[in-house]
Amino acid sequence: METTDKTPIVEPGHSYVSVTDIISGFPLTRLRDTRLGWFAATFIAFAIVMVFLYAVTILFVRGVGVFGINIPVGWGFDIINFVWWIGIGHAGTLISAILLLMRQEWRTSINRFAEAMTLFAVANAALFPIFHLGRPWLFFYLMPYPNSLALWPQFRSPLVWDVFAITTYMLVSFLFWFLGLVPDLATMRDKATNKWLKRIFAMMSFGWRGSARHWKHFQSLYLLFAAIATPLVISVHSIVGMDFAYGVIPGWHSTIFPPYFVAGAVFSGFAMVLTLLIPLRVFMGWKDFITLRHLENMAKVIILTGLIVG
Repeated sequence: METTDKTPIVEPGHSYVSVTDIISGFPLTRLRDTRLGWFAATFIAFAIVMVFLYAVTILFVRGVGVFGINIPVGWGFDIINFVWWIGIGHAGTLISAILLLMRQEWRTSINRFAEAMTLFAVANAALFPIFHLGRPWLFFYLMPYPNSLALWPQFRSPLVWDVFAITTYMLVSFLFWFLGLVPDLATMRDKATNKWLKRIFAMMSFGWRGSARHWKHFQSLYLLFAAIATPLVISVHSIVGMDFAYGVIPGWHSTIFPPYFVAGAVFSGFAMVLTLLIPLRVFMGWKDFITLRHLENMAKVIILTGLIVG
């Protein structure tokens, strides 16, 4: 099927009411009918978590040498994982913030999914600098806090930079995600039949009624967060790139690392969104809402950033 810029974002035959009923009906009704596929996916995820816990146990017993850290190799396998997780976490903010500022309406079908992926990715990324310390139970030494030892973090350490970068990015990403979710939570509140679900959605939607005054303040604040999050995408992964470029090891001490890492993060992030989105599109039956236009536009971004990285 050939796609053009005039291809509709949503397949013909749908209205605002039908889209709302189908999307909101999935968590409210369809999740009650648990499928075999859900149990299979849960079992696979549980098995992966068990492997992760086993690896962490080996790490705590044997030390960070299992990562391949030696002299002059200051970074090991854990930091590779950190770069990968923080990289794919940039796609959600990029899809939501930058495309919102550019008035790209096709983002609306995939932005919530990508933002949720960002939050999980950043949460996973935050673990690996802690593991890299060797004594992860002392991770709070990386944060400036009043203590009786009168010690202050070493602000020349890339690990301290990572702490500030990750916490800032996670906070802004969460607020940006939750702010965009408020009208949707109000819709779930209105459609929920269970009184406890209705109360939960009512608390989370903060009394949203969809009035003109609510939408005016919502759009202003949403654009403000988008303007804050956009440079954050660039700055956070630039700091990750400086983790490597800051040293004096030949081949690593290079000014190309920050922009190269940003391009690589966008490249891998969009690729991960497509990797998860394509099977989800089929499994959930959302082909009418996530169309070939979305997939093609994301593929164009991957081609562009792939040319930069290559």
